[in-house]
Amino acid sequence: RKAAARWQLYLLLAIPLAYIIIFHYVPIGGLQMAMKAFDLRYGIARSPWVGFRYFEKFLDSFQFSRILSNTLTLSFYSLFAGFPLPILLALLLNAAPHQTYKKLIQTVTYIPHFISTVVMVGILRRIFDINTGMINNLVELIPGVNYTLNMFMGGHNFRVLYILSGIWQSPGWGSIIYMAALSSVDPEQHEAAAIDGAGRFQQVIHVTLPTLVPLIMLQLIMRMGQMMNVGYEKIILLSNGLTYDTADVISSYVYRRGLQTGDFSFGVAVSLFNSACNIVLLVLANTLSGKLTHESMW
Repeated sequence: RKAAARWQLYLLLAIPLAYIIIFHYVPIGGLQMAMKAFDLRYGIARSPWVGFRYFEKFLDSFQFSRILSNTLTLSFYSLFAGFPLPILLALLLNAAPHQTYKKLIQTVTYIPHFISTVVMVGILRRIFDINTGMINNLVELIPGVNYTLNMFMGGHNFRVLYILSGIWQSPGWGSIIYMAALSSVDPEQHEAAAIDGAGRFQQVIHVTLPTLVPLIMLQLIMRMGQMMNVGYEKIILLSNGLTYDTADVISSYVYRRGLQTGDFSFGVAVSLFNSACNIVLLVLANTLSGKLTHESMW
C-alpha cells in the first residue's frame, strides 16, 4: 500500500533508471564487435567471430607505442599540474577573510568550466594564432622586436596549450567538493591549535589537510582510473598535421579508425583495450593507496 501511495516517486525514479539501462547497459552487448568482423549487412549477432585479431592488429601496429606514449604523457602532465590546484584553491578560499572577495573568486574560477570545448578552442585561437592572435599582434607593436609565438604548430607547444587550457577550466569546479569537505571541519580544532601557538600555515598542515586526506585519496584513485581517457574533442580541435606525432591519442585514433574509416570492430577493440588499461590502473592505485595511506575505495 505504501508503494502504491508513492507511485509518483517511483515514476520519477523510472526515468533516470531507463536512461541508465538504455544508454549504459544495453550498449555493453556491442562490445562483442571487438571479436567479430562486423558487417552492416549481417549486424552484430550474425557477423563472424574472429577472436583477438583486432587486438593483435593494434598491438602489432607501428602506431601503438606512439599513441600509448602520447596518451600517458598528456594524462600524466595534466594530473601532475592540475590535480593539486583545486585543493590549493579550496584551502585559499576557506582561509579568505572577506566573503565578498571569496564569492567573486569562486564565480570567476567556476565560469570556465561551463565554456564548451569548441568555444574554448576558439578563444585560444583568438589569443595565440600566429597571424591574427592577440599576443602576436601586441608583440608586433613593440619596436625592435621580431618574434612570433607559434603555439599551434609545434608538438611541445601543443602539449603546453592543452595542459594550460585544462588548468584554466578545471580548478574552480574541482574545488567545490573540497570546499564542502572543509565546511565539516570543527572550528574548535582551529581554536585549540591557535591557543597552542600554531600559526595559519601550521593549522592548515595539522588540522585542515588531515581532514581532506580521505577525499584527496579517493579523488586521486578515481583520477587514476581515467588516466587513459584523454578526450578527443579538444585534441581534434587543437591539433593539425604538424602536431600529429604528439597530439594523436587513443581516443582520437578510435574516432579516426572507427568512425571516419568505418572500421568499427577495430575501433571497439582499441576502445576496449583502453578501458582495460583504466581498470588495471584503478586497481593498482586503490591497492597502493590502501597500503600506504589506509584509504581505499574497497
